[in-house]
Amino acid sequence: MLNAPNISTGQALRLLRQGWEAQAGGQLRASWMLHGRPGIGKTEIVQALAREIGARLYDLRLTTIEPQDLRGLPFFDMETRRTVWFRPEDLPDDPARPSILFLDELTAAPPHLQPTVYGLLQERRVGTHVLPDSCLVIAAGNMVEDGAIAYEMGSALSDRLIHLHLLASAEDWLQNYAIPQDLDPAVIAFIRTRPDCLDTTDTALREGEIIACTPRSWARVSTLMRALPDRGLRNIAIAGVLGEAVAAEFRLIADDIAATVQIDALLEATGNDRLSLYPPSLHGMTALAYGLITRADGRTLPDIIEIMVELRKLGSRCGPPFSAMPLAELGTHAFELLIKRALDHGWQDAFLNSAAYADYAAERKETGLA
Repeated sequence: MLNAPNISTGQALRLLRQGWEAQAGGQLRASWMLHGRPGIGKTEIVQALAREIGARLYDLRLTTIEPQDLRGLPFFDMETRRTVWFRPEDLPDDPARPSILFLDELTAAPPHLQPTVYGLLQERRVGTHVLPDSCLVIAAGNMVEDGAIAYEMGSALSDRLIHLHLLASAEDWLQNYAIPQDLDPAVIAFIRTRPDCLDTTDTALREGEIIACTPRSWARVSTLMRALPDRGLRNIAIAGVLGEAVAAEFRLIADDIAATVQIDALLEATGNDRLSLYPPSLHGMTALAYGLITRADGRTLPDIIEIMVELRKLGSRCGPPFSAMPLAELGTHAFELLIKRALDHGWQDAFLNSAAYADYAAERKETGLA
């Protein structure tokens, strides 16, 4: 049993970022371990961190290597009459450049490899090769109860690590992965309304099913939505990723969104012409709001701000079916994500210069929400 607190992938990334900053400042030197189910995003976290800090990523899959792949190969030096070791090239050695040594599938590595890994995790060395101070060491793996190939982690290995237990969180995944990665609006809208379908591993294991929904599988569905133009063939492929039951539910929502969400037309329309373009379902409005966020750039942002303000008031302006939808809540949440995207890209002037946003901010201030 892993007696560590459950955290989201976004929290794990923030913690690893602070761990790197502490190591770079000479305050900490530690090895980190990401525990989580297959497909939860462990590799993506490490890749994202490497991009953020400008580090070279050394990705070692421990299930595919032998001890000599880490230790190196012996060579007899005739001059000194000693055996020397030629270390492998896929270990960090540049002290001037940040690097991440990622020891993936640690818990699935054969037991005879683990003693070789001990030195990398604790002493940051293997043989005579010492990892530079500019190298952050991160390991990852699944647990036995995840239904994946895994060995029990012994105390000698466990004691060398800071353990992080990752669990899928729909809100965290939407905000920190799906939207920044511009996933298909239908995928985002579906998980927004059915967060329980983000990770169905427990259900699949309990019912003996091979296919389970995971964050990784939903990213694959987004790719299929854009890559396969034939709807019938695309639905077969999606069912092969999500399983028949969830795929059937997703298909209904995706078809509704495809038929009613018109982002391009909405961005081109003005004034009352936009009113007829809003989708008449909550799924459609959710997909529209998130789709607008992913479409936001320096050119489209002023129009998107106006639309966001307008959709919050569709209930009072147009009546049913919009009056039955929680559009004020949806609009407020979408605005928060839109502002975050704008700040990340330096587009905040669009908000400062928007009369529509000024009215929205004034309204929130009057109601005590600002």
